[in-house]
Amino acid sequence: MASNKPQIDAAVRRQLLQAGVLGLGAAALAPRSFAADMIKLPLPGGPDERRLTSAFPQKGTMILQRTRPPLLETPFSVFDKGVFTPVNQFYVRWHWADIPTHMDPKTHTVTISGHVNKELKFTVFDLMRKFKHVELAAVNQCSGNSRGYFQPRVAGGEWSNGAMGNARWVGVRLKDVLDEAGVKAGAVQVQFEGSERPVIPTAPNLKKSLSVDHARDGDVMIAWEMNGQTLPLLNGFPFRLVVPGWYATYWTKALQHIRVLDHEDTNFWMHPAYTIPDNWPHANMTPGEKDVKFVPINRMVPRSFITNLTTGAKVPAGRPELVRGIAFGGDTGVKTVELSTDGGKTWTPTQLGRDYGKFSFRQWSTHVKLDKGDQTLMVRCTNSDGLQQPMTPNWNPGGFMRNVVESTSVLAV
Repeated sequence: MASNKPQIDAAVRRQLLQAGVLGLGAAALAPRSFAADMIKLPLPGGPDERRLTSAFPQKGTMILQRTRPPLLETPFSVFDKGVFTPVNQFYVRWHWADIPTHMDPKTHTVTISGHVNKELKFTVFDLMRKFKHVELAAVNQCSGNSRGYFQPRVAGGEWSNGAMGNARWVGVRLKDVLDEAGVKAGAVQVQFEGSERPVIPTAPNLKKSLSVDHARDGDVMIAWEMNGQTLPLLNGFPFRLVVPGWYATYWTKALQHIRVLDHEDTNFWMHPAYTIPDNWPHANMTPGEKDVKFVPINRMVPRSFITNLTTGAKVPAGRPELVRGIAFGGDTGVKTVELSTDGGKTWTPTQLGRDYGKFSFRQWSTHVKLDKGDQTLMVRCTNSDGLQQPMTPNWNPGGFMRNVVESTSVLAV
């Protein structure tokens, strides 16, 4: 992590105040209009067409998965533009329909309470003044990214592969904030709650927890900036939690409460919601299987993608053709990315691009010479811990943690 002295940058302050004044109004819940353009996602077993929309404030062209609350997917072509995902095309995922449509950064606070020596409240400007600023590159990926490819199909947002993004996050260490409040002996977990609310009063607010040791590991952050810009309201303005290497269900948006617990959190959103079969890293079971032990979803697993070629693309035969893409190691760095042109029988190492840190996307590239006809390119990542993408897809009823080796079929002419 790189760091600066605790201070409020004047330009950042202006951005925060302007964003607070603009807000979203009702537009986030009732977009002005939908683009006529459609996109076809290669999802098996069901409807595979989605609208493209640019109607949501602070967002460019996005794949519309749901309007209320917004589920906006990043078009996959965006990932070929670079390691860091443009803020205006960074995916959006909310759980409850009552989401913030206006936030005043001067008055919105996060409260630290529970098993601590003193209860504290901070605005974003308080955080900027009080604590050391840090920056970290990290992938934010929805637990259900690629759920639309699960067979048999499971309930939930039928994402393609675009419910993920990579950013440079700027903020403060959660450890420093917790230390200021004073975590008491006997603390077990730290619980986080954002500002979204269910429309039914009896439904549970979204709350997620980390172990005390994890919350204080120095990587977990409260961030107000991504890729050099103030967080959009749809991505958690004025500040959100950043949990590098873990799935986005823990990355609480519009953070409002931090509670230190002296007991294990058993709220709905820790169990039964967002749980996986207890066989990490596979998170796998057979449809209909009984007596399976489930645990809260946690660490991400490695993934890799080809970004400059799409299925059905025509490429020249008999001469070197550039193939490139992105990869990430999950909860650690990328060790190797390999490409296969023979169905996974043999693999060739690719050249890795700049390393922005173990939690970031990493670009890779290589050249291949293909014979004429239909060809299938396969890419796999092995992370720094030696964990490698599997050749067969997993299945679980939540549609979580898909990371099978990806295939792209092209025609060499």
